[in-house]
Amino acid sequence: MASTGLQLLGLVLAVLGWVIGALVCAAPLWRVSAFVGGEIVIAQVMWEGLWMNCLSQTTGHIQCKTYDSTLALPKSAQAARGLTVLSLLLCLLAFMLGVAGAKCTHCMGDGNQASKARLGRIAGVLFLVAGLAYLIPICWTAHAIIRDFYDPNVAAPLKRELGAALYLGWGASLLLLVGGSLLHVGSSQPGGGMLPVFGTAAKDNRQKAAAGEAKQQEKSFV
Repeated sequence: MASTGLQLLGLVLAVLGWVIGALVCAAPLWRVSAFVGGEIVIAQVMWEGLWMNCLSQTTGHIQCKTYDSTLALPKSAQAARGLTVLSLLLCLLAFMLGVAGAKCTHCMGDGNQASKARLGRIAGVLFLVAGLAYLIPICWTAHAIIRDFYDPNVAAPLKRELGAALYLGWGASLLLLVGGSLLHVGSSQPGGGMLPVFGTAAKDNRQKAAAGEAKQQEKSFV
């Protein structure tokens, strides 16, 4: 039977990762200005995200501007956009399937537990795929930032550091992976693949035992 507790825990963790992932996708804090060398007075800080960049000044004034052209962005930024949006859409589909397949809901009726468990397992797999799809652009962006930071050919004003959104993105990916795993395990039947074999063997053993008892009764009558 499906474990209601594992299903609910997995669904809650996955939804939490989904919400954090959506915030990270929209936040312009993937890259922040790196201050290296002899810079002491910091007049402004540059924030960069997938959809916009922002300029924060010491006076507290912040100006944000969306990118003028998607095609003018680097290929890595375009791929990161596509993977994050794909991940969020997969989370939406997995959430709907997970709610429909949860044992505590009545979307498909109480007499169709096998189909509900199947939907729960599919939702868990989709959350796992979404977590992996979200993890790829996060790690990719972090690798590019670290590579350029230690590259002596990159000018100091162009160097960037890891933004807070990347750390939250790692957390969101972890929540999606853990939540999807718990949802899949909670929707799986213990030893589901072995039940038909053991069921047949048990039926044969009962038949043999009944035949043996019948023979013993015949012998006792004789």
